[in-house]
Amino acid sequence: MTRRFSISALIALLTWTNLCLNCQGADDNPPPTSTVSSPDEPKPLNKSGTVLLDAKGKKLLLRSEVVLREGLLEMLVCLKQTKEHESLLSVQSPAQIVHAGLLALGAEPGSPVRWQPEYQPATGQQIEIFLNWTDEQKKAHRVPAQNWIRHATRRYFVEKLEKLPDTFRLPDDSELKWDTKHHELLWYGHMTAMQRDTCLKLSKDESFQAAVKSIFKQSQIRPMEANWVFAGSFFVTDEKTGEKYYQAESGDLICVANFATATLDLAATSSATNDDLMFEAYTERIPPVGTKVTIELIPIFKAPQKSEQPRK
Repeated sequence: MTRRFSISALIALLTWTNLCLNCQGADDNPPPTSTVSSPDEPKPLNKSGTVLLDAKGKKLLLRSEVVLREGLLEMLVCLKQTKEHESLLSVQSPAQIVHAGLLALGAEPGSPVRWQPEYQPATGQQIEIFLNWTDEQKKAHRVPAQNWIRHATRRYFVEKLEKLPDTFRLPDDSELKWDTKHHELLWYGHMTAMQRDTCLKLSKDESFQAAVKSIFKQSQIRPMEANWVFAGSFFVTDEKTGEKYYQAESGDLICVANFATATLDLAATSSATNDDLMFEAYTERIPPVGTKVTIELIPIFKAPQKSEQPRK
């Protein structure tokens, strides 16, 4: 049996997290205390101080670190010691705390992706995400999270072609391949303009030329454009024990591949199948592994529409 996160449960959760700030745990160091606290300062929602509610700035702050700079991605942010092999960042916090913090800001959860009976993308309040860090030269940076992610190029690009042009044969050393069984042209990775032009010289056949040009266009490096939404994951209740488990605790905090367990997911189709992951790390733009990064989660509230005045 499943059910959505209830408001009462989250109010209780926030109360619990505030109480935890006064607890001394052996395995979790609380943030340093201060005798003077400004009411405008972000308030930690967990004992380790990795999730902070910035009520004045109307955003949630996550203290994380870079755990990956190269490879295909399932996550932008995972929970610590879960999916670091397919995530750019990890944060030490229960996913429930992040969910509760977004609710405290007034964000409305929607529903996770659905695959049956037909595909329905994740819904919910749009959440803008910014990444903040300081480089080795002590220069501060703040960029949209999309800047660190690009459409995958470490894969095969395929174009159907009924047959190769008559009397045509691909050179043995060509990076362009022909699948006789499936009647497909294949190319692996990013195709440069020079490689495109070399392939186009192989034949003037219109279908062949169109296929090569399509592969070239598909394989170009493009940053991710999609936005994240507050999908909200869900609770599963054990019918025997009555124990509740928030599904995103498996690590699916902020996804770039669609997961029905995600707290935040893309409002766009993005396969969660390992053989067809759609996004990869934009390595050149990501600081070294271990770099501390503060993540800003900012709910986007649409301005109310002005009602039209009746004409006189």
